[in-house]
Amino acid sequence: MACRLFVKPALGRGSMARRQSTAARLPLAGVRVLDMTRILAGPFCTMLLGDLGAEIIKIEHPQRGDDTRSWGPPFKPYERPTSSKFPGESAYYLGVNRNKQSIAIDIKQPQGRAIVEQLARKSDVLVENFVPGKLAEMHLGYEDLAKVNPRLVYASISGYGQTGPYASRPGYDVIIEAEAGLMHITGEEDGAPVKVGVAVTDLATGLYAHGAIMAALLARAHTGRGQHVDASLLHSQTALLANIASSYLVGGHEARRWGTRHASIAPYQVFATRDGSVCIGAGNNAQFARLCRCLGLPLADDPRFATNAARVANRQALVAAIEQRLAQESTRQVLELLEGCALPFAPVNNLEQTFAHPQVRARRVVREVEHPCVGKVKMVGPAVRYSDAPVGDRMEPPPMLGQHTEQVLRDVLGYSHEQIRQAVESGAAATFRY
Repeated sequence: MACRLFVKPALGRGSMARRQSTAARLPLAGVRVLDMTRILAGPFCTMLLGDLGAEIIKIEHPQRGDDTRSWGPPFKPYERPTSSKFPGESAYYLGVNRNKQSIAIDIKQPQGRAIVEQLARKSDVLVENFVPGKLAEMHLGYEDLAKVNPRLVYASISGYGQTGPYASRPGYDVIIEAEAGLMHITGEEDGAPVKVGVAVTDLATGLYAHGAIMAALLARAHTGRGQHVDASLLHSQTALLANIASSYLVGGHEARRWGTRHASIAPYQVFATRDGSVCIGAGNNAQFARLCRCLGLPLADDPRFATNAARVANRQALVAAIEQRLAQESTRQVLELLEGCALPFAPVNNLEQTFAHPQVRARRVVREVEHPCVGKVKMVGPAVRYSDAPVGDRMEPPPMLGQHTEQVLRDVLGYSHEQIRQAVESGAAATFRY
């Protein structure tokens, strides 16, 4: 039995607009995005645009598709036999590719490149994350496509940006974390540099790019012209250094690792309990006094801890006293002691505890979609809610490789059955029967 594919024509501007409720349209309804990205930063960016209602046409290699299709385990196994060469849909791929259509195009083939150009003519946005210059070699760079569609917003996501001595280098999250200062400030005080537990540099670059694309679309409404958006991992990560960067640039202060501690506030860190850990912050004198009262610690009147500056200067003694107190209690007991004390605190949760959190459940952070080949798939939904737009209510499953090739060629580009057959036979495109 084949998969229960959601066979529908690719949406044109008119049909997409009609699909939206007149009372509550999605913010980017009617915007078509040509997605030539793979892995994380780019697909995350285009997924965010898709969540907001943009039509995303994801171009994938006909044989291997997005690299992350093979990044597993874990894989969500197929519920019935398919023509896919993968053992299932990878969790990595599923996590950043909802609300997209997939077409399988080989851009190394002349006709494949022609298809991309034809789609670019009919698109509002193109997002790519090739090494700078690679698409220009194929006559698919910004200057090339701006000639055929001057209104096109062409967004490039790269490791180091489109110019400069490192422009031609490929970019990887962990490498940029090391190169742009993040790894230097992450880890325990007396430990080695470590990377952040999620690819935060990739994700931040995707966030920067998605905001820049929307700004470019707003600018186009005034000028009538698109433009080239140049987003890079290196620049994004350097910008994320925020106050740490400012301390160095303004005061010449070299940064260091603090573990979970804060350089300028004490106590403000993770403490071990008898069976786990809690994070506690006391950012002012009143909060510190409440912390001492709730824990039964006679520290509030100690001159060593009378002010935040004094607490920072005497951090070692302060932390030792709190650690000794909390080591006597379970995490649950500590949370009960701190409840209602009007200061920030939280347990250090694993993922099971995170997704069982009552606030996570109440806010419907986790959504579920029905995938045609692997069944029900849980995923984290859009992070932002809108009062007048149903963002998050429109959740289409991540597509199978090339699931929409035929529909897009037919309904967006107007290809006949014979033209589609010729594109497939030439190797420029691939269609699949799942």
